[in-house]
Amino acid sequence: MWRCETIPDVSVSQTTSPFLRACRREPVPYTPVWYMRQAGRSLPEYRKLREGISMLDSCTRPDLITEITLQPLRRYNVDAAILFSDIVVPLRAVGIDVDIKAGIGPVVGSPVRTSADLARLRPLDSDDVPYVTEAVRSLVAELDERPLIGFAGGPFTLASYLVEGGPSKSHDKTKALMYGDSELWHALLGRLADITISFLQIQVAAGASAVQLFDSWVGAVSPDDYRHAILPHTSRIFAALGPAGVPRIHFGVGTGELLGLMGEAGADVVGVDWRIPLDEAVRRVEPGKALQGNLDPAILLAPWQVIQERAKDVIARGRTAEGHVFNLGHGVLPETDPAVLAKLADLVHAESIHGPS
Repeated sequence: MWRCETIPDVSVSQTTSPFLRACRREPVPYTPVWYMRQAGRSLPEYRKLREGISMLDSCTRPDLITEITLQPLRRYNVDAAILFSDIVVPLRAVGIDVDIKAGIGPVVGSPVRTSADLARLRPLDSDDVPYVTEAVRSLVAELDERPLIGFAGGPFTLASYLVEGGPSKSHDKTKALMYGDSELWHALLGRLADITISFLQIQVAAGASAVQLFDSWVGAVSPDDYRHAILPHTSRIFAALGPAGVPRIHFGVGTGELLGLMGEAGADVVGVDWRIPLDEAVRRVEPGKALQGNLDPAILLAPWQVIQERAKDVIARGRTAEGHVFNLGHGVLPETDPAVLAKLADLVHAESIHGPS
């Protein structure tokens, strides 16, 4: 299933897309590849386009969303595009005072820490994000038959930004709320799950072929806390997307001890960061799931020989999974040379067809 004479063009129908087939654990001609943060800060054309435009403003302009999403596809032979957006876009759309500060990240003007604060988390509907619908439709037409991945933030990660008021290395205030006020915690995550479900359903209705839930910072909690305080809400998100019939991907950083539980949450694909080898992840995740990952993004700053060796190792270990989508273990670093990413995508395709040299 991994061999063929030549690498087919990635512009294929949805039914034969290697990315979608791998997500569904179906036979593929080669290992599909895409990169988290493939659109954005590592590309000079992105930086030029964004001059004088704030991050969140660029996420509300359909023309910019479309162009930025397409930019990496002109450079890399990747098997899917991912919508240019940010996980706090739906929060801002429902009226939360949030901005993305350069060099810092999302900053919330008035943190959510009491029952009264929950009133600010109203439901999201398509009228709140018309620019997302317009951009997705435009992209589906531009991409022809190449899949577009929609995405949203996971409940713990969104809660952390709201409770902490911004990025945090320890998530102390967030975990204090989780431990100290279970009723408020579940009410908060319930509201966030509702918003996330709506945001993903809007993207799918407009034409997204797959979705990824980025619960980036959920690795900060223990397995027991994840099971009781987060899993029910994550499971509800994936269950709500089930009828849409699109592949659902679940990703977090530092989640090696949570991979089994993340597999239980209901996604079709479990994303793995660089800390756990893929063959070990196969043992930790229940059968019936594909895996995505997991080259360390920092390796892309090393000499090509090192990148090549590590990428081949990821490909080899990925063959132990029921389905494998090659990706990084987190997002592309800003210092990454785009030419290296292009070379890596070609390597993944060629190596997964012809086997180790």
